[in-house]
Amino acid sequence: MGIIGVGVVLTDPQGRILLGERIKAGEEPSWCLPGGAVEPGETFEAAAVRELEEETGIGDAGPPRVTAVIVDHPGGVVRVTAAVIMDSAQVVPHLEGSGRARVTEPEVFRSWRWFAPDELPAPLFPATAQVLEAAPATRYRVVS
Repeated sequence: MGIIGVGVVLTDPQGRILLGERIKAGEEPSWCLPGGAVEPGETFEAAAVRELEEETGIGDAGPPRVTAVIVDHPGGVVRVTAAVIMDSAQVVPHLEGSGRARVTEPEVFRSWRWFAPDELPAPLFPATAQVLEAAPATRYRVVS
């Protein structure tokens, strides 16, 4: 059995990255990209658009681009994660709430915040750290 997922690297016009303060029961608190499981028959791109809207309420970001695919084996389970970059510069500014992340899953996330790539918070959720390391568009630096 394996896990297939996406991590969405959403950037704003200033180049900042959207991260959620993850507080899921049974896990250590961490900072996480929007993302999740790819459903049967879904492309990485479609999963990224769906997960971004489900987790943040943002449904009008720019087109998704897969920039890397990561394969690892946490706990002996094969996990495939696609790094999908999207940008919020495409967001229509006059729409109410457009481009604004909101907490839609309070059992998983406490808040959503934008961070400069060289000032990412710690700790990062493990899959998030892998996606950001693999995403070639920007260099990232975690600060504690």
